[in-house]
Amino acid sequence: MRPWKGLCEAAPPAVTVRHLPRREEESRLDSRSYRWWRRGWGVAAALALAAAAGGVRAELDATEHAIVAFVDAERAALEADLERHVNVNSGTMNPDGVRAVGALLERELEALGFATEWIDLAHVNRGGHLFARREGDRGKRVLLIGHLDTVFERDDAFQTFVRDGAWARGPGVADMKSGNLVIVYALKALAAAGALDGAQIVVAYTGEEENPGEPLAESRAHLVEAGRFADVALEFEAGTRDASGELIVTGRRSSSEWRLEVAGRQAHSSRIFSAEVGAGAIFEAARILAAFYEELAEEPYLAFNAGTILGGTDVEYDAAETRGRAFGKTNVVPRRAVVHGGIRTISSEQLERVRERMRAIVARSLPHTEASIAFADAYPPMAPTEGNRALLEMLSAINEELGGGALRAVDPALRGASDISFVAPYTDGLAGLGPYGEGGHTPEERVDLESIPRAVQRAAILIYRLTR
Repeated sequence: MRPWKGLCEAAPPAVTVRHLPRREEESRLDSRSYRWWRRGWGVAAALALAAAAGGVRAELDATEHAIVAFVDAERAALEADLERHVNVNSGTMNPDGVRAVGALLERELEALGFATEWIDLAHVNRGGHLFARREGDRGKRVLLIGHLDTVFERDDAFQTFVRDGAWARGPGVADMKSGNLVIVYALKALAAAGALDGAQIVVAYTGEEENPGEPLAESRAHLVEAGRFADVALEFEAGTRDASGELIVTGRRSSSEWRLEVAGRQAHSSRIFSAEVGAGAIFEAARILAAFYEELAEEPYLAFNAGTILGGTDVEYDAAETRGRAFGKTNVVPRRAVVHGGIRTISSEQLERVRERMRAIVARSLPHTEASIAFADAYPPMAPTEGNRALLEMLSAINEELGGGALRAVDPALRGASDISFVAPYTDGLAGLGPYGEGGHTPEERVDLESIPRAVQRAAILIYRLTR
């Protein structure tokens, strides 16, 4: 059973309000979505209409007050659950631990009336995903995203939850077991306030976000399908803040790879640069890399890196392991070079444009050399669309109604790719909706316990308003 099976055709299509060039199939999706947007389905349109009519509330309604009260009353239970979850090791390569954490969440979701499905990923050497669904006929279709795994494996020394005043340390406490529980307790609050029935919600807890199984087309297929179902996607990784206040993710850059292969004419080094021998493979690789830097380094939001380079008479390179060996002599013109690197862009359009510029640079070969460059997709970008910004405005208003400050968008250059990237081409969304955390992926990882109730309350109220 797919948690959203049969809903994609029956309900309105995913709504996007975008001004970025897209691939052909996504453009067709946009044209269909635009018709629904004109009829009032779009997040941005709905917010604008509500504001024009005085419908953006300056205070919480009775149901929302009930949500707030429930979360305040459940704080001790939430912290106890967090300790229980953190103390179960769920390193990506510990499938039993990933399944155990999934089972804890599965029981909670089933008690709330969700139909659950465990998606086994043994075929890609990973534990699996937990998906859950509540069918309904009211409001937006909402996708809630978390992940079960952490970077801390069974043999890591960092294994235990420890309270330290208003903070708690532990493996995955911020990335992202506290965010997983924000999802569960937001849904509990909605149920307690009588606001869950009729809502269309899919919960996706992936089991290998920190080290995805390959090929990604298989390990992320269910998440992509859920993204096609959704009108709004909300991801609950740890929140961010600075001196001015809390920040929410409205955009993330893509993450993909490139590999440059260069061939030259092997000869005695005394003949290098001659009309008969040319420049050799290593000088050609150097020319290409220098041109990448000179011509692309100022591109906004672009990051590209050459992570590995090997050159010489003979080169052996294992791309999967990003390691190899090279042999050459100082008196021999090298005949081969390999460079392996990565690219991050803010949009699919920017990625394609940069790739074309890289191909053009590669094609300008030095004498008696030839080079080719290949690209491999991984995480798509989460472009900062108008729909995403409208969702941020809704969440910011809620945060202020709860007594907090205005929320701002994180600079997309400061956040890496994550699971929401896979659904971003199909729906509007926000990320970083979990409680505030620090030190992720290190033995200093910790979460601000005081930030958890607010994260639950505003998530629950946002879902409530989206599903009216």
